[in-house]
Amino acid sequence: MIIQATLPKSLTVDTHEGAAYLGIVPFFMQRVRPRWLPPLPWLSWFLELNVRTYVHDEEGRPGVWFYSLDCNQPLAVWLARKTFHLPYFHAAMAATQNAERIDYCSQRKSSPEPRADYAWQAHGSAREAAVGTLEFFLVERYYLFAQKVGGQTKAGQVHHTPYRIRDARMFAHSIVPAQQAGFALGGDPVSVLCADVVDVSVYRLQSIGGATGKSD
Repeated sequence: MIIQATLPKSLTVDTHEGAAYLGIVPFFMQRVRPRWLPPLPWLSWFLELNVRTYVHDEEGRPGVWFYSLDCNQPLAVWLARKTFHLPYFHAAMAATQNAERIDYCSQRKSSPEPRADYAWQAHGSAREAAVGTLEFFLVERYYLFAQKVGGQTKAGQVHHTPYRIRDARMFAHSIVPAQQAGFALGGDPVSVLCADVVDVSVYRLQSIGGATGKSD
């Protein structure tokens, strides 16, 4: 499988009804801080766009593997790379909101690829994802996985109340971030969702598994 070949040996790609998924997920990050510091105006608010897939570890814990996380706060990029060993990249990003419509764009500073543009509008009532649905498979993930230089895989527990999600009308989308991660995609997204604001805590990473490196 194409996705499995990109993962550390200690992780296995998750599937829903036999299919693996890639996600391109733009976020608004607010009041981000270590628990012992207050939010800082020049650091704690930024934009982030990640490319992810869905995996489980050798203990069967479902989580997320990130191929990239673009961010418009360079210090946050440095801290996340240093502390969480995640593939953050500095990007020029902007977002505007007009009523329920959001326009969001990102262009990685280290890449010649064109800007990635997104526009969407939420509609319908907010709800929790139902167990067994594709929505539940995509959003109810409480671990993130990362790999240190040298090959050791790490797991970090994530805590938050269940996402309250809504359907979204997509007016513009880009596959550029997935292409930067090495994937050739085509067609429209199979799932377009947005989530209400939620408070998230990420705990210290712990080493997992005995095997390192990429799978064959």
